[in-house]
Amino acid sequence: QHFAAAAKVYAAAWKQQGYKILERNYEPPVGEIDLVARQGKILVVVEVKTRRGSSFGAPQDAVHPGKQGRLRRLADYYLKAKRLTGSPVRFDVVAVTLAGDEPQVEIIQNAF
Repeated sequence: QHFAAAAKVYAAAWKQQGYKILERNYEPPVGEIDLVARQGKILVVVEVKTRRGSSFGAPQDAVHPGKQGRLRRLADYYLKAKRLTGSPVRFDVVAVTLAGDEPQVEIIQNAF
């Protein structure tokens, strides 16, 4: 229930900011990309991290350098598979904290 509410909140926020979602849970043989979107001419690779409260830190803290490297490799794979090499790419993180009645959603553009 909280996850569905969080998804609605960030989907609405994205629409307001001009994002168009191209792929959800894109799964090539080498991993997974949560979302691939387009904002204008920029292809946006998105990692969504959700936490219940702050006991284990902020959600975005889980996108450590190792995860960032995997996402870069996955983005390269996606660009080649879709014949989009040369397209500008940005990496965003959607940090969702489930605490209280309303999920807190933060979209971090150019996260790394």
